[in-house]
Amino acid sequence: MTSTLGMSSGSPRAASGSPIPIGGGETTVLRQPVVHHDRSVYGYAVRVLVSGPTGASLPDESTEQAVEAAYRRLDLAGLAGDKPVLLRATSGLLAGTAAVWYDADRLMLEVTPAVARRADVDELLAAALERGSRLALADYDGSAAQDRLLDRVSVVKVDLQRGPDHCAELVSRAHAAGATVVAEHVDTTERLEVAQSVGADLLQGPMFHRDPPVTRRSFSAGELQCLELLRLLSAEQVDQQAVVRTVASDPELSMRVLHLVNSSAFGLRREIDSVLQAVVLVGPRQLHALAIASLIDAKPASVGTLWSILTRAMTCHTLAGDDAGYTVGLLSAVAAQMGIDLTELVSRTGVSDALSGALLRREGRLGQVLAAVLAHEENDTAGVTAAGLEPWDVAHAYLAAVPSALATATALAFGE
Repeated sequence: MTSTLGMSSGSPRAASGSPIPIGGGETTVLRQPVVHHDRSVYGYAVRVLVSGPTGASLPDESTEQAVEAAYRRLDLAGLAGDKPVLLRATSGLLAGTAAVWYDADRLMLEVTPAVARRADVDELLAAALERGSRLALADYDGSAAQDRLLDRVSVVKVDLQRGPDHCAELVSRAHAAGATVVAEHVDTTERLEVAQSVGADLLQGPMFHRDPPVTRRSFSAGELQCLELLRLLSAEQVDQQAVVRTVASDPELSMRVLHLVNSSAFGLRREIDSVLQAVVLVGPRQLHALAIASLIDAKPASVGTLWSILTRAMTCHTLAGDDAGYTVGLLSAVAAQMGIDLTELVSRTGVSDALSGALLRREGRLGQVLAAVLAHEENDTAGVTAAGLEPWDVAHAYLAAVPSALATATALAFGE
């Protein structure tokens, strides 16, 4: 059940609402998965950055009003599904004078360093705890202001950019206080190893690293069928009969396409039991998703992974303005998820030279879009700008893709 936390005069809005100007700048909403070591999703961390006239992010202390306005517009349930949300708290959220629209039982408020330094922090945390709020400590650096709050939080977030030795000390102090530790900036394989070595309990970062360990391996017959379907769908002129034959020749693909077309996501009045009809009704983009779902063996437990893959694909499609963008996002994510060498995946799927250049070398407009989306997933707004796109445009497209991607991922994984 969705409820509010605190009081609000606003109303819930979609995740893709308009930007909120402030001092010549605007807000950018960032969302990252928080996962267990096996990459299963624990929850999602959501924060809002507010930029000044120059585009640089403004400090938390000066932006609380704009952040709270942005929170009132967010559909947190749409951004997190049924998972917990870790949300950067303002003093208003802690005091109960501001609100967000979400199930309070699945909301955890992160106490920022700026709030920890406030003279009234004890009163703010007492008010939040009295209402039953769960608290986390954001950007823990071992300062005295933060240490005195350790007994009141259940989660502590440690930034791996501080270095292995410092992080190990911080994790030890947090564990001694009985807190669960989330390692932030787990965006490379090296940092994943650091998070494991220092004993972090949970990991925050993009679902798929830019440098995943890649191993050459043979593909099963079912995987080859999925790759063949992707190859057919990537052609400039799609051979519909060949697509139908490929789907029909594989029991897993046939089952998934029939489940998808008969799911509540399509809302058809009668059941479809013909693979040919199902393929026609589903269409190329959904067939791409279906092939990926079969390739990663999507099940209810892996909805978070499929959700992330489809969100990247849909975001790239929106920013590129064509289906080639969707294919680039899809293939880049599935290669990282499965540890498939991108060169081999490009070869097996037979994509065009433009798509190949975008995937392997970040060339052209498609490569620019992919680089920007990857940077956004890492909460790297400077990287988005360096790729040649506006951070808010990418964030807006990403957040707009999230609910649609969840609906497709759920339908594919559950067959509902």
